[in-house]
Amino acid sequence: MVSASSGPVTPATFQTGFPIRPDRLIEARTPDDVREAVAYAAGHGLRLTAHATGHGLPGAVEGGVLVVTSGLDSVTVDPVARTATIGAGATWGAVTAAAAPHGLAPLNGSSPSVGAVSYTLGGGLGILARQFGYAADQVRALEVVTADGALRRVTPEREPELFWGLRGGGRRLGVVASLEIGLVAVGRLYGGAIAFDGERAAEVTARYLEWTRTVPETLTSSLCALPYPDLPQVPEEVRGRYVVSVRVAFTGDAAEGERLVAPLRAIGPALEDTFREMPYTESPTIHNDPPFPHAYYGEGLMLRELDAARAARVLELTGPGAPMMNVVQLNHLGGAMAGQSEPASAVPYRDAGFLLRLLSPLDGTDVAAVRALYGEVSGVLGPRVQGRSLNFCFGGGDRTAGFHEPETAKRLAGLVSQYDPAGLFGGPYEG
Repeated sequence: MVSASSGPVTPATFQTGFPIRPDRLIEARTPDDVREAVAYAAGHGLRLTAHATGHGLPGAVEGGVLVVTSGLDSVTVDPVARTATIGAGATWGAVTAAAAPHGLAPLNGSSPSVGAVSYTLGGGLGILARQFGYAADQVRALEVVTADGALRRVTPEREPELFWGLRGGGRRLGVVASLEIGLVAVGRLYGGAIAFDGERAAEVTARYLEWTRTVPETLTSSLCALPYPDLPQVPEEVRGRYVVSVRVAFTGDAAEGERLVAPLRAIGPALEDTFREMPYTESPTIHNDPPFPHAYYGEGLMLRELDAARAARVLELTGPGAPMMNVVQLNHLGGAMAGQSEPASAVPYRDAGFLLRLLSPLDGTDVAAVRALYGEVSGVLGPRVQGRSLNFCFGGGDRTAGFHEPETAKRLAGLVSQYDPAGLFGGPYEG
C-alpha cells in the first residue's frame, strides 16, 4: 500500500471539473490494502471516497480519505465458465481484450477507459444492453470491504440482500475490490455511426424515434447531437459543424445489419457513414468517446417515452444557440433491460423507453448556468422523466434524489443504515 498524507493532495483523474483534495490519499494494491484504508478512515472518523479511473467521481472531494483502486487492475477469464474476475481498477478495454481471444465479450460501455467495476455498480448501460441487459445483471459475486473493515465475498447465497443492493445501488455500501461477471458469446458485430448536418437535427431525431419502434432486441443504438470544435484533430467532414449522429451495435450478420440501417441511410445525405462488420475489440470506434481528461457536468434522465416534438425542443435548447456547449445523447432502452433480473437487483427504472444524457464541458462555463439549462430541459419533458441515471449524472454530488424508485430507495436506505451506520461512505441515503 502506498500512502500520501502530507496535507491536501490532488490525484490524477479523468474528471477535472471538480477539486479532488483529500487529506489522505491511499493507493491500494491488494484487497487487504482496501481493508486497511477503510479501517484507517473509520478509526479516525474520516469520510472515505474511492475511485479507480476518475470517470465517475460524483463531485468535489474535500478532506477525508481517498482510496485509489487503479492498481487493482487484474483480469482473469475462465472461458469454460464464460466468466471474468476483474479488479476494481480494471478498465473495460482490458476486460474486452482478455475475453476476445475466447470469442467472448463483457457488457461494457462505449468508452474503453472507464472503470468496469464502478460502471457496473451503477447498473451499467452498455452497447449490447437491449440484447443482454445491464452489466449488473451479469454479476456473479463481489469482493467488498464494508464500513466495519470486513472483507466479504458477497453472492446470492451469502448475504443476498447486500448482493441485491450492490448491483445498481452504487458505492454507498462499501468499497468493491473485485467482481466476478458473466461474459457473452459475442466475438464480432455489425455497427458504426452515420452522421448528418445538425441543421436537420429535428428531422433526423424524428426519423430515429420512428426507426427505434421497428428494430429487434439484438440491436442497441443511440443518437448524439454535438457541435464539433474547429480543431485540426477533428475529422475534416465534421470539423466546426453541429452534427447529429446515430450509433448502432448489432450482433446479427452483416447482411441483416445492412437491411436494418437502410432507413437511416435513407435520411441522407450523410456527412459520414462507418457502418461495417468488425471484431468486438473495435467496438469503441462506434462512439469514439474522448480519451483525454477534461472538465464536465452532466445529467442523465430516464424517460418513459419521448415524442418528436419534445425531442426537437430539447435540441433547440441545447444546440448551437445555447449559452454553453452541450453534448446530447439519447439511448434507446427496452429489450432485455425491461423487467427484473434474476436474482433481482437495485437497478431502477427498467420500464424506461429512453435515457436522455446531457453533458456540458465546464472550461469557462458556470455550473449554475448549466443547471438552469438542464432545468429547462426537464421542464420540457415533464412527467415523462421517471428519475436520474446514477452512471450518467456527472458531477452529481449536488443532486441526491431521483436515482431509484421510492421503494428501492427505502430498501437501500435500510441497507446503508445496517452496513454503514456511521456514514463512513456518506450521509444518510436519499437516492
